[in-house]
Parts: sequence; structure tokens; C-alpha cells
Amino acid sequence: MTADMNIKELLVIGDFDLLIHQVQGELSPKNVKMLPCLHCVKDLCKKFTKIEFKHVPRIQNEFADALATLSSMIQNTYKNYIDPIEVEIKDQHAYCFHVDEEPDGKPWYHNIKKFLATREYPENATNGQKRALKRLDNHLFLNGEILYRRTPDLGLLICVDPAEATRLLEEIHAGICGPYMNGFTLAKKILRLDILVDYGK
Repeated sequence: MTADMNIKELLVIGDFDLLIHQVQGELSPKNVKMLPCLHCVKDLCKKFTKIEFKHVPRIQNEFADALATLSSMIQNTYKNYIDPIEVEIKDQHAYCFHVDEEPDGKPWYHNIKKFLATREYPENATNGQKRALKRLDNHLFLNGEILYRRTPDLGLLICVDPAEATRLLEEIHAGICGPYMNGFTLAKKILRLDILVDYGK
């Protein structure tokens, strides 16, 4: 795409240190599957009068990483035109905005726990809310004070409140539970930790 735009000088910035060194010829690829990719890159380099490769740590390349993730999620049917993307910088990570405190100070599953323990509906519950509680009864069960949700593969997810959910998300995203990962891998890791969070949506 860059070559088609008649650009002659190009600076390529990437956070994959090994690949950058291999493209520059400083390291030889040990995986033979990488050879076609490297040959393709070298052929593309010939289309520029000047091209430079620069490595930056992933922590300094978050914006490009986010754009790459976004591009992999969007199917563009137009080859010659892409709508501009408006980017807004937040004062904290996006996942912090997904977990809200309950207005009454009680966890989102309070009424569910009460129904499972006493088989009594909340006061002023509508018929629709009563039917919803009955449906949840097939997927949730109470063990002491801990509420679990059954999964199709007979696994169990622990239901947590917004405060606990925020703490867990911050730890997982910060890498305490492992290295940096994309959104899909992060979601799978959360599921492996047997956590269930309701965002009220």
C-alpha cells in the first residue's frame, strides 16, 4: 500500500525485536517458515530509495498495537477508500470504564443469591423479573456465600462484584498473571480463572 502511494522514504517501527533484526540481516531465521516472509519484505524494500527499520518496546508501541487489533476486526468492502477513524485519549485504560459500582451498594447478584437461598422473590418484582430468576436457577447455584455459574462443559465460574472485578482486571492487564496479551487471549485467560462478571448489559 505504501509503495502504491509513491512514497520513496519509509521508516518502519515495530515491537517484534527478533523480526526487525532478521529483516536487517543481523540474525538468521531459525524457522524455515519465516524465509518466504523475509524474502517478500526484502523485495518490497527495493521499491524505496530509503527504508529504515527501528525497534521500540511494546509498551511504547501501544497505539500501533491498538490500530493493528482494530484493523483485524473490521471488514472493509471498499478497496480505495477507508473512513477516517477518530481517536480519543482517555485518562485511564478502557477496561476501567466497563465495571461500574452498583447504585445501591449491593453486588449485581444480590437478588439472585437471595432467591436461591430463600426461594423468595424481591419486593415489587415484576412477572418478567420473576421469570428471569427462574431461568437463572438452572444455571446458577449457591455454595455457602459463593455464587457459581455452570458452564456447558460442566465448569464453574465464580460470580464477583464490581470491586473485585476491577482488581482482577487490573492485575491481569498489568501482566501479574502473565505476559502482555491481546483482547481475545485476555478474555480466554479470564475464563480460565473461573470468573464471571456482570456489566449490567
